[in-house]
Amino acid sequence: MIAVQVTYKVKVDFVAENKSNISTFLADFKEMHTSRFLYNVYVKEDGLTFVHVSMYENAEIQQQVLNTPSFVKFQQRRDESGLAELPIIENLTHLGSSISLIK
Repeated sequence: MIAVQVTYKVKVDFVAENKSNISTFLADFKEMHTSRFLYNVYVKEDGLTFVHVSMYENAEIQQQVLNTPSFVKFQQRRDESGLAELPIIENLTHLGSSISLIK
């Protein structure tokens, strides 16, 4: 399994668009109807810092997810927005879960 956490901070004037872009790619991810990945997005109390946590069965499904056109557009718009803090990408080692999420 592959697990990744990405944390970044946007400027105040980009929050609404970022949330909209996130909603768009999450809707597309839901249409994929697969149990081979899980993608969650959170916003911290400051309302500006976003945390994406994703889990993938393997590199093949990870690439499929990350190359979804709406996700590519989200990343482009986020990066062009003049982020307040650049993304921090962390690979995570999954130790366990209270439920079975990914094979």
